[in-house]
Amino acid sequence: MKKSILFMLINMNVGGTEKALLNMISEMPKDNFDITLFMLEEYGGFLDSIPNCVNIVYLKGDDSLKVLLKRPLHISALHFLKNGKVIKALIIFFLYFITKITKERNLFFKYILREYPIGKIQYDIAVAYAGPMDFISYFIVHKVKAKKKIQWIHFDVTKIGFNKYFAEKIYKKFDKIFVVSKEGKDKLISVLPKINDKIDHFPNIVSTVLVEKMAEEGTGFEDQFEGVRILTVGRLSKEKGQDLTIPVLAKLKKEGFNVRWYCIGDGSARNEYEQLIKSYNLENDFILLGEQTNPYPYMKQCDIYVQPSRHEGYCITLAEARCFDNPIISTNFTGAAEQILNEETGILVSFDENQMYKAICRVLNDDKLRKKIKTNLQIDLINNKTAKEKIFNLAVDF
Repeated sequence: MKKSILFMLINMNVGGTEKALLNMISEMPKDNFDITLFMLEEYGGFLDSIPNCVNIVYLKGDDSLKVLLKRPLHISALHFLKNGKVIKALIIFFLYFITKITKERNLFFKYILREYPIGKIQYDIAVAYAGPMDFISYFIVHKVKAKKKIQWIHFDVTKIGFNKYFAEKIYKKFDKIFVVSKEGKDKLISVLPKINDKIDHFPNIVSTVLVEKMAEEGTGFEDQFEGVRILTVGRLSKEKGQDLTIPVLAKLKKEGFNVRWYCIGDGSARNEYEQLIKSYNLENDFILLGEQTNPYPYMKQCDIYVQPSRHEGYCITLAEARCFDNPIISTNFTGAAEQILNEETGILVSFDENQMYKAICRVLNDDKLRKKIKTNLQIDLINNKTAKEKIFNLAVDF
């Protein structure tokens, strides 16, 4: 008999969390699961990638609910005050001060969802997938009917704005908490030791067959550059660390290396990075390619892949880069050492401009090292066995 499972997330933006979910859905047998995606908004470059067999539901609510979710509380209060909704503005101001005192937003979520009905459908499993996100966690616990409830964690909770006070109250109400890397799991346990028995590791899935197939379908690089192409894929944001790579490229160019650095992705830091690129006079050498739903032709065609993240949970783009045999250099964020064996299948460095520069120089200058990494990547096949077993267990144990 099929298990009904609901995954709740923000949207289907082109990002690692969303891609990880699509990969997992592709591995979930249709005969075993009836899948529903519940999103806060109808948005994202991956919307068209959702399989036809998946049910799609969006959060219902008036404009005031959207205002409260997208803006800081004090800004929302001013918004309502300007629109003549004095009582609502005063309530939001009160809740703003309460959250400052208690350091968590349970009361706020209870207020904004006070008229939101509890779902009529009962699922076998309900998943707060876009985690940690407090609103989604609260919604799954209080507004979704399900026999079992799961919290999913995609990030290093010691590196992001993780609300420990909220999590201590709400996470104990989940039956299971999955973390996408072993190191990330250990860090979550260190923050929430009282619920360590609920916390488990559930690695992200990467379909090497699909990645390699899609690499043949796109066009990839279309310029006529004949030097060394370095590639980075990820949202343009501080946590992804592209700002580290721009001065590194400037050093490489100064030393006479014929290289170009390409970045796939878009995000809030784009304007800042464009100014940084301009300040180093790299407009022709540091290329922002924008958002690409199929980055794999570029991954296949590049000469070196670099992942410069400040922090991750389980970096899906790093896993995808491993599907090819181009040398990989990555900062040693949470979960990186679970994917890259240093000096064997890639090079791990600290988040440091000089270390990144030296690592790239080594790969450029050392033919023996470069060949060793390429050979080892060819035989280091991504193993999805653990994740597939856990998917099977969802159908059986839950």
